[in-house]
Amino acid sequence: MPSSVLGQARFSSPGMAPNTCCCSPAAVQRRLPILAWLPNYSLQWLKMDFIAGLSVGLTVIPQALAYAEVAGLPPQYGLYSAFMGCFVYFFLGTSRDVTLGPTAIMSLLVSFYTFHEPAYAVLLAFLSGCIQLVMGVLRLGFLLDFISCPVIKGFTSAATITIGFGQIKNLLGLQNIPRQFLLQVYHTFLRIGETRVGDAVLGLVCMVLLLVLKLMRDHVPPVHPEMPPGVRLSHGLVWAATTARNALVVSFAALVAYSFEVTGYQPFILTGETAEGLPPVRTPPFSVTTANGTISFTEMVQDMGAGLAVVPLMGLLESIAVAKAFAGLASPTGLTNVLGSLVSSYPVTGSFGRTAVNAQSGVCTPAGGLVTVLVLLSLDYLTSLFYYIPKSALAAVIIMAVAPLFDTKIFGTLWRIKRLDLLPLCVTFLLSFWEVQYGILAGALVSLLMLLHSAARPETKVPPTLVSQRALGCSAWREPASGLFLSVSPPRCLGFLECTHVAASTNNPPRWTSHKQGVRLCCPLGTRLRVLLSADLKGFQHFSTLEEAEKYLRQEPGTQPYNTREDSAPEHKIALLQA
Repeated sequence: MPSSVLGQARFSSPGMAPNTCCCSPAAVQRRLPILAWLPNYSLQWLKMDFIAGLSVGLTVIPQALAYAEVAGLPPQYGLYSAFMGCFVYFFLGTSRDVTLGPTAIMSLLVSFYTFHEPAYAVLLAFLSGCIQLVMGVLRLGFLLDFISCPVIKGFTSAATITIGFGQIKNLLGLQNIPRQFLLQVYHTFLRIGETRVGDAVLGLVCMVLLLVLKLMRDHVPPVHPEMPPGVRLSHGLVWAATTARNALVVSFAALVAYSFEVTGYQPFILTGETAEGLPPVRTPPFSVTTANGTISFTEMVQDMGAGLAVVPLMGLLESIAVAKAFAGLASPTGLTNVLGSLVSSYPVTGSFGRTAVNAQSGVCTPAGGLVTVLVLLSLDYLTSLFYYIPKSALAAVIIMAVAPLFDTKIFGTLWRIKRLDLLPLCVTFLLSFWEVQYGILAGALVSLLMLLHSAARPETKVPPTLVSQRALGCSAWREPASGLFLSVSPPRCLGFLECTHVAASTNNPPRWTSHKQGVRLCCPLGTRLRVLLSADLKGFQHFSTLEEAEKYLRQEPGTQPYNTREDSAPEHKIALLQA
């Protein structure tokens, strides 16, 4: 696909000028991105989109079944959650690569807050989507900035261990294991002697096959046009097999289980019955009738508690991370969750794994998602075959999918760069094993306290870029917490002050104005200049360029500052330079 055309289809609408008329073509394309690429659609794009959509479809089917197990829901709910994101993104997608659907981490959160009840899961999808839409309308995305990278890494690492270890019971064929992590660890080791040999062997074989196919996929050389047709065909077959490895391995395991079923002996624990047909379109359940009575909407919301904050925020974080990694814009996650709740979906978000498959398959437009939808719709005729899929095979799929999420390098990286950031990471990591919301909240609070402490007690040090100024008799300091570069020296010495976070007022002027020596400031004009002007600083000066300031400091004639306050003592002169 020509990159220039795709670039226009992907980025032309978001780049619309602020004063563009809401009825202009650019504005319409911004609201409905499909109009940016559909008029230029070609048969070549259709071919590539079909291959990519088929590849993603074969990947998402076994993953959806497996993630439903992580969420504690019947397997069909994973399939219900898989196709609405592809359908919505076909119309509203801003990147050809991104796919929306169930993910391991989102499934784990659903299991925490919905008590393995489908009605709660569907309602959580609806409410999460509404919250995400409101955040988008009110531009509250800045709230995500309070969740720092160490907190996200700590939570992701803990979630990876929780999800992976949670599948050990299925991998070994153990039953009646609690879902709470600490109890799960205890009972798994307590009952390790009850391991079913058939499940354990099949699960380990599936893991080895998935690993081998993944390594083959990573080391397959790219196909070149000058290659002989036979070589290109063999490369294509290897690529197809390794890309659809999840579907191949699960199909292999199901065939093995069916072979044993025919003989009358079944050594594996099977997935069992999966509801046939497509989900009915209906409103989310705003109440639930149980044997003990009816649970009202208010009671359901109270039961989900912190999940109404954690699930939408983590969903947005995942979608934004996927979009940034693949050069896209924010995904329509909120609308997908709202519409998905109408077809019994639980909360979804952007998927790194399937998005990577989409990109590597050569997808050209978001139309690849429509092919994925068609693959999922065809399940109306295949759901009876899911009965024979061993749970150990799905456990192998989950473990191999979440293993790359554990970032082993982050600990060493933070140790080298900023060891103090290991504190929020470890706090989040440890507390997330207890309760997810406590881990994220505690990590965010620790990060905030660290930020406040550094702002209140800034350290000072000489920035390397200003060391050369010592030849002019300057002394330079830096206050990293506030972004300040200070230079206190004899008069006519140029120093720099990066004023990004300067807050000044008439009653409380910056403390660097009290020095009995010259202080020079360097800062972009605009808002920061108005902040300094509002402080009524004595001897305030600023220049348009650094060269003019240097001429002035060398007392060269013909150079005057743009603004000078003459009512000040000469030792308190302050120069503001336009960056």
